[in-house]
Amino acid sequence: MTNIILCGGNGTRLWPISRTLMPKQFLKLFNDNSLFQLTVDRNNKICDTQFIVSNVEQYFLALDQLEEINQVKNKFLLEPIGRNTAPAIALACMALAKDEIVLITPSDHLIKDEKEYKKVLLKAQELANENNLVTFGIKPTFAETGFGYIESVKDSYEVKAFHEKPNLKIAQEYLEKGNYYWNSGMFMFKAGVFLEELKKYSPNVYDSSLKAFNNILNNDLIRIKNDDMVKIPDDSIDYAVMEKSTKVKVIPSNISWSDVGSFDALYDELPKDENNNSVNPNLIAIDSKNNLVYGNSRKIATVDIEDTLIVDTGDALLISKKGSSQKVKKIVEQLKKNTSLHNIHLNVNRPWGTYTVLEDTQGYKIKRIEVKPNGKLSLQKHLHRSEHWIVVSGTATVTVGDTIKLIRPNESTYINIGEIHRLENQGKIPVVLIEVQVGEYTGEDDIERFEDNYDRCAN
Repeated sequence: MTNIILCGGNGTRLWPISRTLMPKQFLKLFNDNSLFQLTVDRNNKICDTQFIVSNVEQYFLALDQLEEINQVKNKFLLEPIGRNTAPAIALACMALAKDEIVLITPSDHLIKDEKEYKKVLLKAQELANENNLVTFGIKPTFAETGFGYIESVKDSYEVKAFHEKPNLKIAQEYLEKGNYYWNSGMFMFKAGVFLEELKKYSPNVYDSSLKAFNNILNNDLIRIKNDDMVKIPDDSIDYAVMEKSTKVKVIPSNISWSDVGSFDALYDELPKDENNNSVNPNLIAIDSKNNLVYGNSRKIATVDIEDTLIVDTGDALLISKKGSSQKVKKIVEQLKKNTSLHNIHLNVNRPWGTYTVLEDTQGYKIKRIEVKPNGKLSLQKHLHRSEHWIVVSGTATVTVGDTIKLIRPNESTYINIGEIHRLENQGKIPVVLIEVQVGEYTGEDDIERFEDNYDRCAN
């Protein structure tokens, strides 16, 4: 059995801790483990191999987290842009044998009852071996309006209908009837059976995905070309196949599942103190209870605060009533109009290391940059800014124009606007430096790459 892990989500309802370049699946929320790491570990105990579908930007982030848990022998399929779950699953299935059983799982869900989870998967495997498309329905514990529902034929695995997210009244009716389940977004089937059903019910998705797959250059690290990806229709597996096929079965699953899709859901999963506040060493709570308080960069003090969500990330502060966190995605929609706060944190992971924005104002930006041993920034130039690098620790190998030199602690170099340059770490310890950018525009997209170890020149 192959576990196909879908890593493409952005987790906008968990802004500001979740952003495009650091989405919720990679956040270390549970005992210094991310949901992605927990997913890999959980399914590695059951599946023979794992196949990770990710966008290009998050590939190296996924690799770093796999190294942390000693799971580095995974296969990857990289998408230049997301086209929803149906193409992602189709492209992965095309790289597998037709009779291979695949378990499709999101990378950002929490499952705490692993014993029951294994039982559910074994039953699903039986049905998948009979050429069925199996989905997993979570037994609802309350009237949730944020999920789609699967209606089953009572006392069977037959699916009667899929339902969109209901209003509260309809969700309460679903809960009372007992044969309605939350749509988990997890599936199991033979790769070939799924592709046959996709070709039958959504031929445009199938044909364009097949053309894109046939144009790949390397089967070890599958990279889909951008021009091929944009031609694939944006469609979910539910719309493309599951709601149309006659081969669909649903397994009722009571596995202590959460999609951790909102701060209210996150609050339910985090440990609490004696006043039912989420545990946070930076919190000073005076007569405050039942609060989610997230933040690790400074002290957070509350007085007479109840049933509130407080999320502090250094560059953004969210305050909301509990029960209203589904509206956070509306904030992200506003941010997309005039800032990059939806996209990046102050601290950003790159394939060569990390950088932290210390100050960003009109005319200049200051960063702390850390380059891993053997890390190498791209050979690049900027059209709107000059840069001044001051090494704090380690020894940096710096290329500026035709000159290559070593820069040691307390030494510096200067790069003029338009000058081709590169920085690399040939040593055995991280290189830490302060970068001062000066110019009329200091956005991250002011970069032209000429060479890159991480194949980002086309991005």
